[in-house]
Amino acid sequence: MLDLHALRVAEIAVLGAHCDDIAIGMGGTLLTLASMSPGLRVRALVLSGDDSRREIEERHALTALCPGADLELDVLDVPDGHAPGYWEPIKTALEGFRRRCEPDIVFAPHRGDAHQDHRLLAELVPTVFRDHLVLGYEILKWEADTPQPTVFHPLIRAVAEEKARLLLKHYPSQVDRDWFDQEAFLGVTRLRGVQCRRMHAEAFVLEKAAIRFGRT
Repeated sequence: MLDLHALRVAEIAVLGAHCDDIAIGMGGTLLTLASMSPGLRVRALVLSGDDSRREIEERHALTALCPGADLELDVLDVPDGHAPGYWEPIKTALEGFRRRCEPDIVFAPHRGDAHQDHRLLAELVPTVFRDHLVLGYEILKWEADTPQPTVFHPLIRAVAEEKARLLLKHYPSQVDRDWFDQEAFLGVTRLRGVQCRRMHAEAFVLEKAAIRFGRT
């Protein structure tokens, strides 16, 4: 397996449909990037949860997952489960978000996600971030929609365990769900680690990329 190295990442955009999507999908990657790039600019947008307990959870969680980062988070008020009916305001919000950031990498849900809110966001992000590297993360949940990822980000065990710990700590509203536990989160990162010959990893679906050969 070929290792690709992103030598300099100064700013990332992270997008989620719900509070906790980003942390579940790429919490370990956030911890790693923040530790490797002090002052990393993290621009985050979440579609639903505005002015609620869940928004408070999200702000605390992302702050913990991005230590030392320059974090800005916007949370919208799109009703959970009804994003397709709010296509136009979501697209407008994404366009406004795009004008306020210039990320090196964009992270969002992947197109094959079975949840309608995740899927709509995944479809809209590349229409706004047309000239960016877009990586689609996976969100563990009840639906059997596990993707076939094409990009893996290895995690050391301590980071995988810290991600799981922070999820349980900062999202108390979700702990009654039968899949929201440490074993489930570590199981996913261990599986993705096996698939890239590491102990743990997070996996992504690559939206589109160009490859250059030689020096041109």
